[in-house]
Amino acid sequence: MTTTSRRVPTGERAARKRAAIVRAARRQFLEHGFGAGMDHIAAEAGVSKVTVYNHFAGKEELFTEVVSDALEQALGQTMRAMNERLRTGDDLRDVLCATAREWVEGIAQPDVLALRALITAEARRFPELGRLWRRHGPDRFAEPLATALAARDDLDIPRMELAIVQFYALVLYPHIVHSAYGDRLDPGFTDELITTGVDMFLKYYRKR
Repeated sequence: MTTTSRRVPTGERAARKRAAIVRAARRQFLEHGFGAGMDHIAAEAGVSKVTVYNHFAGKEELFTEVVSDALEQALGQTMRAMNERLRTGDDLRDVLCATAREWVEGIAQPDVLALRALITAEARRFPELGRLWRRHGPDRFAEPLATALAARDDLDIPRMELAIVQFYALVLYPHIVHSAYGDRLDPGFTDELITTGVDMFLKYYRKR
């Protein structure tokens, strides 16, 4: 049996079509869930169905691209800003607070929350989608954050993986939980949750 590899279109024109397909797919998935038809996605993008399949092998691959694109828009700049703050900033508390505020602002966007809910609904059929969310979501911050925390001589963190999850639990997860039920936390309360969460985290792991 011979197999043929799919050649993905390249070039500026192809890139514009691919971006239009991803935008259309995002709207269709948000409106109709994973049951959105590829023909409707093609029509909204203004391309043929054949063009969609030239760029994406199937609906799961297209949905994966939609999620990756949404999380990059929501968190990509935050990731770059955090790395720059960790490189140049002296006050770890300020770095953590600023990063957490940007996490919340990005993750709590309605489209991002709706995609997360859709992933949760489809996770049993497509477990890779859940892994994709973690990989392109908060988990992408874990390695540089762990490196920065480990370099501090005023902190004592015996289990870094546990500490990172605890940090997320203090400053990020409450917003995701509340938003999943349609309840966005008050901005003042949000900021207090972040600043006190950072203080609790640093106090607990401060060297004694």
